[in-house]
Order: sequence, then structure tokens, then C-alpha cells
Amino acid sequence: MNTDVSLRPVTPGDLDLFEHEFATEDGTGPFQWFGFTPTHRLRARHAETGLLGPDGGILTITAAGQPVGRVEWFASAWGRPDTSTCWTIAAALVPAARGRGTGTTAQRHLLRYLFAHTRAERVQAFTDHANLAEQRALEKAGFTREGTLRSAQWRAGRWHDQVLYSALRTDAPLGDEPR
Repeated sequence: MNTDVSLRPVTPGDLDLFEHEFATEDGTGPFQWFGFTPTHRLRARHAETGLLGPDGGILTITAAGQPVGRVEWFASAWGRPDTSTCWTIAAALVPAARGRGTGTTAQRHLLRYLFAHTRAERVQAFTDHANLAEQRALEKAGFTREGTLRSAQWRAGRWHDQVLYSALRTDAPLGDEPR
């Protein structure tokens, strides 16, 4: 495990980094570019809640003490929300931090955090069927591939298949080494 990777609450400086690094397809990469979006809502949410709340949140990923991306989680439901809610997670790294195990470690940290501090039984993630690096990262972080969601995401002018992953509270403990 990449031991210099950690998660912490988002600071105003982190918002500047997110806006600068994730404002273009070069910054997000082709699998997370959904076009230009306004940033004032994220700043307003940060001012109001620190981007942490009962329906989800965002944390900054740091490597060697420097911010290099973010993880987020939001509630999803497979049935009635009162009884069938789980967390869906996502991660974004600045281009210079990719390919070093940082995302795997950050997602493992977030998984541990959500199981320790929420009542979640299930945490899930999905990625583009062609994003093989993220599929490997999710598997190394402790997620199990469940299947393909056909034409589930609109991006770049067409529909894309997504691969769904999950981790359950009852799965093997998340140690320092990938499962």
C-alpha cells in the first residue's frame, strides 16, 4: 500500500486546485470529462458544510502531504431509499499523480472510513468499460466486479457502458495489502 497517501477535509486551497486541474479533459481524463461546469455551487457547499454531510461528501487526497485529488461519496438506492441505500464512490487524481497506486490507496481509505463511520452495508463504484486502469485499482482496493451496465452514462456525445463494482461490510477485512 502507498503509505504516504491520506484523506483529509477539503480546504479553500484544494478547491482552487480542483478548479484548475479538473476544468478540462486533459485534467479529468477522457473517462470523467462531462464538459464545462460551473464551480460556484461547490464553493457554496464548501462554505456551508465543508463538503461533509449525511448524504455524502468530498475529501482531499494527499500524497506526501500535498493535495493530488479528491474522493467523494453519495447516497444511491437499489429500491426504497429508506431501506435500500448504499454509498457510491468516485475518485479523481491530478494527471501527475496517476499510475502510482495513489487512487487505489485513496479508495481503500475511503472504503474503511465509510464502513467505520456510517451504517453502510454496501459501497459501490462504477467506471467506463474501457477504463482498465480504474478497474484494476478498484479490484486492488477491495471491490468485486458485479457486471456491466449497458449504455448507462452519457458522455462525449454518446452512451457508454459502465462496469459496476461493490464492497460489502461482510467481505474480508481491508488490511494494508490488496485482496
